[in-house]
Amino acid sequence: MMEADDDELLLTDAEQPAAPPNGGLNELLNVGQDADMQGQVEEFLAAPQAEYNEEEEERKYYRRKRLGVIKNVLAASFGAMIVYSVYIGLLQMQLILHYDMTYREVKYSNLGLEDIDRKMLMGINVTPIIGLLYTPILIRFLGTKWMMFLASGIYALFVSTNYWERYYTLVPSAVAIGVAIVPFWASLGNYITRMAQQYYEYVNYRDEHVQEQRKLPKGVCHSYIIIFHSIFNIIFHLSFVFAEFPMVFVLNRYLQEDDHILSQVTTCGANISGVIPGFNTTVLKNLPSSMLLIKVESVLMGFAFLAMIIFLLLCSAAYRPTEEIDLRSIGWGNIFQLPFKHLRDYRLRLLFPFFVYSGFEVLFAITGFSLSYGVCALGLKKLWLLVLVYGLSCSIFSSLSLCLLRLPRWVCLVGGAAVHGVLLVVLMAFSLKPNESSYQGPLLVISVLWGLGTALNKTGVNTLVGMLYAEEKERLDVVYTIYHWWQAIAIFIVYLWSNLPMRAKLSILLATLLLACYCYWVMERRLARKEPYRLPRIPRPRHKVKGYRYLEEDNSDESDSENSEEEDKDEEHMGHLADEMGAEEREEGGEEVGLLGSDSPRARRRVVGGQRPRGENASVKEGEGEERQEG
Repeated sequence: MMEADDDELLLTDAEQPAAPPNGGLNELLNVGQDADMQGQVEEFLAAPQAEYNEEEEERKYYRRKRLGVIKNVLAASFGAMIVYSVYIGLLQMQLILHYDMTYREVKYSNLGLEDIDRKMLMGINVTPIIGLLYTPILIRFLGTKWMMFLASGIYALFVSTNYWERYYTLVPSAVAIGVAIVPFWASLGNYITRMAQQYYEYVNYRDEHVQEQRKLPKGVCHSYIIIFHSIFNIIFHLSFVFAEFPMVFVLNRYLQEDDHILSQVTTCGANISGVIPGFNTTVLKNLPSSMLLIKVESVLMGFAFLAMIIFLLLCSAAYRPTEEIDLRSIGWGNIFQLPFKHLRDYRLRLLFPFFVYSGFEVLFAITGFSLSYGVCALGLKKLWLLVLVYGLSCSIFSSLSLCLLRLPRWVCLVGGAAVHGVLLVVLMAFSLKPNESSYQGPLLVISVLWGLGTALNKTGVNTLVGMLYAEEKERLDVVYTIYHWWQAIAIFIVYLWSNLPMRAKLSILLATLLLACYCYWVMERRLARKEPYRLPRIPRPRHKVKGYRYLEEDNSDESDSENSEEEDKDEEHMGHLADEMGAEEREEGGEEVGLLGSDSPRARRRVVGGQRPRGENASVKEGEGEERQEG
């Protein structure tokens, strides 16, 4: 029985299958599903990489960058145009209203608006003289974009003070404008030139010197400087056109007839002294209502705020954040000294007369010629026409500076000087009779030709300064500060000569123009002979913070300007720190620095792959070890 039971048990075990058929099928199915799912995941992850084109993506990236630069140039141009349209239009309307004796007596009784206007003009014209002392510090502390924004806010403040015309509102705001004039214009010139440099970098992003952020080769971005400054002047000079809108649409219908205004004027033009001797003190036949003036000022205030918004939102920064840190980290004392040290450059010294004449001729066009010739002969109601024609002429003929793309750079300056020289001689002999409408044609022709000379002069000077210092982006703010400071000196001189005879004013203009042409010829001759000029060495940036970006081997933040024991100890300490760091930490630190400093997808991938681009800090370290003399 026991054997039978064992046999049955053995048979039962033998007949029993080794594995359940359903379980095996399920296991095979699961293996197949896992393989399919893994293949789908790999296909999903690999599909986008197969469609990615590195060259195409990089080309699109730099195309967006170039469009951004063009947007910056247009935004800065329109912002400056709006600011000066509001400023000139409001100042013109304000001075005409305050000149009228009836307006002063009825509106403000014994407030003394005439005396307030004199002090206000003094604040606007005299305060810029000290602009050389603080302009580079303001620009480097605030940044170029924020300096433009702050200056436009000061112009908006001037507009707002006209709601409540008092000594303690008008005069301080006028002084604030005088303080902001030089920084505003220096920032604009610096900004437009920087945009030209950036556009060149984004067009030639494949070049080695651009990828390594080294100093640009000489002359490579001159064509972009010419184009961008031409665009800026074409747009900006329209401010003279829009500034006359308050005069045309509001004030003209309240003005007296020309027979009354010019009743005591005996002669005009070259024979007079002062502005318009004998001009009637009552120019308004009835007074505009206070509510109308408030509406006009509110519209102007709205446009002033629009200009601020344009600078704030549409203008990008002129420099990278690390570049702005380096620009201001050389020390405030060094920044203060830079404009004075740059006066040793013979190129700037020989351009001083042109800088001064550039300020003379614009103010003479909108004050001397428009009033002593135009208003005196045609009447106050035609003032808007003369200024509007002058502004349109400046805007249209500013496009002629594009000829510098094919012609030598002296063509603009010499052409504008030739036009103005002929006009100055004509104006010296041009005496007119008051209130003679027959002079309208010749005066409009002179306005057009003077606008032609202004366009060639302004675009020529701005372009020339940009071309001379195109590769020195750390000096642009200082150079444009010197340029516009000399223009401020010219504004002050024009303010002082207001009571001189007209022929004396014209003689000063002509003598300055001839001196400017001679000095410019000397400068070009010395440059053609490759005479070296002195450029002061810009000290190294000095940083107290020692973070990971200061542990790089090529670091512009290390200063070798003073070989002190403290610096040697710091460098030795930094070297020990770098040696003690692990390989992984150094690799991660380099990757972070490269990613922060790179501008394109290719550059970032190159850093990840182990190639660290040399930053601009390295080029600064190589290029500024000693004071340069270039030929």
